[in-house]
Amino acid sequence: MAGKGIRIEGLSKRYGSGDTAVLALRDVNMQVAPGEVVGLIGPSGSGKSTLLKCLGAVIDPTAGRMTLGDEVIYDDGWKVRDLRALRRDKIGFVFQAPYLIPFLDVTDNVALLPMLAGASNDEARKRALELLTALDVQHRAQAMPAQLSGGEQQRVAIARGLVNRPPVILADEPTAPLDSQRAMAVVRILNDMARKYETAIIVVTHDEKIIPTFKRIYHIRDGVTHEEAGEGRALD
Repeated sequence: MAGKGIRIEGLSKRYGSGDTAVLALRDVNMQVAPGEVVGLIGPSGSGKSTLLKCLGAVIDPTAGRMTLGDEVIYDDGWKVRDLRALRRDKIGFVFQAPYLIPFLDVTDNVALLPMLAGASNDEARKRALELLTALDVQHRAQAMPAQLSGGEQQRVAIARGLVNRPPVILADEPTAPLDSQRAMAVVRILNDMARKYETAIIVVTHDEKIIPTFKRIYHIRDGVTHEEAGEGRALD
C-alpha cells in the first residue's frame, strides 16, 4: 500500500500534564489500504473515540505520524495548513447521531458538501440522489430531517459521509440504530464504496451483526491497538 491508504505510526494522545496526565493513546500503529474496510472494536474508555478524533483532525495528537495517501499530514505536529479543507475533501465522517441540518431537505443535506468543495449544483445533487437510492431513502429526497425516522436519518447521514468520495472514511457506530437488514445493506455499501473509489474505511462498532464481515480487525485496549484477522464473511 506504498503511498496510498492511511498509515498511523506511534500515535499517542495525552490529556493534561504532570501527576494528573491521562495517556488515552499509547503508541498506536495501524494501516488501512485503499479499497479496504477494517473494524475497530474495544470496550468503553479504551481510546476508540480519541483515535477517531485524531485521525479526523478534530483534536491534536501528542506524538506520532499519520500519512494519508502520499501526504504526511501529521508528524509530531500538523503538516497540513488548512485542516478544515482536509476534513472536507479527504476525510468522510459517519457518526452514530445523524447531525443533519434541520432547515435543509434530505437532498440538500447530502449535496451541500460537494457544493462546498466546488461541484456544480447539478453534479452535487446527482451524487446525492445516487447514494440516497443506494441506501433506499430516495423516496424521502424532498423531506425535511424532522420528518424522517431515526433509521432514515442515519442512512441520509451515511450518504453525506460518502458523497465527496474521500480517500478515507471514519465511521463511528454507523449501524447502531438500524435493523439487521439495513445494517448489512450499509456494510455492503461501505465495501462497494471502498472498492469502487479505493477508499480506506475504518468502522468503529459494537454491532455483533457486522463484526464477522471484516477481514481485518483492530482491537484497542488501554489506548493500544492489536491487529487480528477477521472472518471476512461474505455479504451476499
